[in-house]
Amino acid sequence: MTRMTIAATGDSFITRRLPVGDDTRPDLAELLGRSDIRFTNLEVTVHRMEGFPAAQSGGTWAVADPSVLDDLRQYGFNALAWANNHTLDYSYGGLEATRRYLDRYDWVHAGVGQNLAEAGGIKYMEFQGGRAALIAATSTFHESWRAGEQRTDGIGRPGVNPLRYVTTYRISEEQMTRMKAIADSTGINDEHDMLAKEGFAVGDPDVMLFGGHRFSVGEEEGATTKPHPADMSRILGAIGHARRQADYVIVSIHSHEMKDGRKDAPADFLREFARGCIDEGAHAVIGHGPHIIRGVELYKNRPILYSLGNFIFQNDSVERLPSDYYEKYGLSHSHHTADALDARSAGDTRGLGANPDVWTSVVASLSFEGGDLKGMDFHPISLGYGTPRYRRGWPRLTNDTGVLRKLQSLSRELGTELLIEGAQACWRARS
Repeated sequence: MTRMTIAATGDSFITRRLPVGDDTRPDLAELLGRSDIRFTNLEVTVHRMEGFPAAQSGGTWAVADPSVLDDLRQYGFNALAWANNHTLDYSYGGLEATRRYLDRYDWVHAGVGQNLAEAGGIKYMEFQGGRAALIAATSTFHESWRAGEQRTDGIGRPGVNPLRYVTTYRISEEQMTRMKAIADSTGINDEHDMLAKEGFAVGDPDVMLFGGHRFSVGEEEGATTKPHPADMSRILGAIGHARRQADYVIVSIHSHEMKDGRKDAPADFLREFARGCIDEGAHAVIGHGPHIIRGVELYKNRPILYSLGNFIFQNDSVERLPSDYYEKYGLSHSHHTADALDARSAGDTRGLGANPDVWTSVVASLSFEGGDLKGMDFHPISLGYGTPRYRRGWPRLTNDTGVLRKLQSLSRELGTELLIEGAQACWRARS
């Protein structure tokens, strides 16, 4: 009977080297080292400025020296995803350099490639007594960042393995009538209408576009999100292949999108996607992206971890930023990175640095036997909220049950009951 254990973490936004003589890493390395698969999401590009900054980024233009890959190894990680909203912060040159360094450092990595087939490709990991498959995708990215499919008469496009989604806003008949009148009087849809007439845009007769957003008449007002059918089908197809080539299949999904303005609640399309992955044969879905934790859902007795928050978070330690970043805050060439970071955070009084939930998280330990989930443990970590931005961001195991109670509450909303025992939250299969 094949057994497998997974240690899973959220985002590793690492931009600094491990401190000499660090006394927090060994405890985490020992915890991670108990598992066969030790996973994180790499949320920076790693290169020595081989790529130029893209016009759009994932927020901060994220780049670190490739040597940080050694530091991730010291924690014990042996697999990572890097399909996320920072993958092309430094354009195709940054993507290619990151891929080259990941290969040079001998990492198992998934979610990005020279074309769609590579980006959506399956990566396999051999462990004692078995084999695991890793598939990674992201729903949060700029449209030009998604990998393109090859054809017999043309090459593909480098990028991320995309999970697009479709948002439709439901409004009343009366609101729709007013909206159509506003569209006619302002000309907000003129460009799209002309593109449609010329055959460059395709419309949906049941939906009205308003400034690029989709609206339809519905009995209940609100928004619905659905996975893009082509992306959903393609990723599920990869899972179907992987489950015939490995004992266990792990799906990584990076998703910032939320529900009803709640950052700690996964969007509807994400829940539909994750359940579809389990239906197709995935043993675990590991989520990350919003920089805070989300709940755990047990679906058909398999875990969906909607967000494990941050493992390492050092977005305030980037050494350089492009001119676009300075211009956004009204700064000039006489200003430096510290000035730009001050402007963004208003002196650490707003944004991610001022949100304590960003700086507490969990490490998940999952155990399987014969394909069945036997147990889950969640260990709390702190990343140093309240310390100077140039020092915070490294994880430390703690005994703080506050983040565990939050995880317990969010999981209960998803129909999953976690127990808190000492300094960990847990779930055990019934014998």
